[in-house]
Amino acid sequence: MLSTRVLSRGLLRSARPRSTAFFTPRRMITTESIPASDASSILAAQRLLRPVSPHLSIYQAQLTWYMSMTTRITGVALSGVFYLYAIGYVLASPFGVDMSVANVSKKWGELNGAIKTAVKAPLAACFGYHFWNGVRHLVWDTGRELTVRGVYRTGYGVLGLTALSTLGLLVI
Repeated sequence: MLSTRVLSRGLLRSARPRSTAFFTPRRMITTESIPASDASSILAAQRLLRPVSPHLSIYQAQLTWYMSMTTRITGVALSGVFYLYAIGYVLASPFGVDMSVANVSKKWGELNGAIKTAVKAPLAACFGYHFWNGVRHLVWDTGRELTVRGVYRTGYGVLGLTALSTLGLLVI
């Protein structure tokens, strides 16, 4: 590997043109007025020749990406559920639906265990994850765990605590 590196450096040096003078004359740039229609067509042609940025396809996905996206998604999901329930609560009474705590608790108690688990599990997971990641961000706000190792350690901690709290909320 060392020999190829030295060889390639030698080839690069020999391929460069050597200048004998200290000053190389620069070409003069003249400015001309270009009509607006020609200028926009020139810009359009130049834009077509520019390379397209690879954006996310060249980067390896990392834990921090997924956790950031999941925090946003769980926040939107939790607030959406809250708003839907609040709107339903307000709109239910004009239609004769009783949304009192006693009635909702009675209806919830009548549901099958599998249905309860199917409703509670995603809500518990969203709540637990969003809560523990919020605590993680509060720790970061104190200036702690801001190294790469600390970020990953707290990230895996959030995932573990989310799993435990989801199981705990399902048991309740």
